[in-house]
Amino acid sequence: MSRVPQGPSRRLLLAGALAAVSAAVTGCSSDSEASTSGGSERLRIGYFAFPSGDLIVKHKKLLEKALPDHEITWIKFDSGASVNQAFIGKSLDIAALGSSPFARGVSGSSPIPYKVAWILDVAGENEALVARKDTGISDVAGLKGRTIGTPFASTSHYSLLAALETAGLEASDVKLVDLQPQAILAAWQRGDIDAAYVWLPTLDELRETGTQLTSSKEIGGAGRPTLDLAVVSDDLIDRDPKAIDAWRKAEAEALRLLKSDPDGSVEAVAAELGISAADAGAQLKQGVFLTPEQVASADWLGTDGSPGKLLTYVTDTGRFLADQKQIDAAPSGDVVRKAFYLEGLSDAVK
Repeated sequence: MSRVPQGPSRRLLLAGALAAVSAAVTGCSSDSEASTSGGSERLRIGYFAFPSGDLIVKHKKLLEKALPDHEITWIKFDSGASVNQAFIGKSLDIAALGSSPFARGVSGSSPIPYKVAWILDVAGENEALVARKDTGISDVAGLKGRTIGTPFASTSHYSLLAALETAGLEASDVKLVDLQPQAILAAWQRGDIDAAYVWLPTLDELRETGTQLTSSKEIGGAGRPTLDLAVVSDDLIDRDPKAIDAWRKAEAEALRLLKSDPDGSVEAVAAELGISAADAGAQLKQGVFLTPEQVASADWLGTDGSPGKLLTYVTDTGRFLADQKQIDAAPSGDVVRKAFYLEGLSDAVK
């Protein structure tokens, strides 16, 4: 194709949000209804089946213990694009979200009403570009004229575009196909795609019959890092900031457990993903997990009133996406700054 299609307009996203979110929360409606009854506060959390502290918080019920007066619903998503749609449809309060879809979300004349409040992890070897071995492709330049699958508007999509540019290729030099992780695996097995940029656990399945060409660790080391962030809705900030404080403390505890109790962390992730402890341990080793103190440092998210280097990373990501015609215009540094929620962060990591 001549160019990767630009994402749908905010109006079309809003129109499609109800259908997308309805599918995402199928089976959760009764929980959502209960969360508004009996005087309980409602807290709807979007997460990914991806090794991170989020899964530890969920499995160990750290947030439920901290907020016994809240009705908490965990909703699984497959991509950042669907998370963005859910926030537009006012169906989420907190969610995991990649830095690339976050940059998209705060761009345009009607930015999504949410703010980044935490960093879950920094992408490493847990996101990568892999080519099927039977294609004979051994480097990124060899992808010219080939078909590549990736979830559009994701961190993998962003990293793929960066990898192509570094290899001297344009998006028009390949055929990019918008596929979610499970659809990527099916297309790979059928031979419909020659390569894919995706994350764990699908990535590990592709590696069994593929050749890794580059990873988000390499691309990040070259100046274009991607991260898994966590965002909170503007409505939750106004309505229940103490719940955000408790949630941050739970996430901070999970990051500490990754260091202090690796076996217990592996068990929690294995249980949540339905995989063996050996596979969960191997997947966790591929990610880059900060300490809570690092999250709140000038090198990353920052602290009250003083955003860290994440501000530059997100602004640069927006600029790159605009250059690649993925969004109409890059969000300014000031717009990105307004999409940071730093109040109370320093207390949450103590």
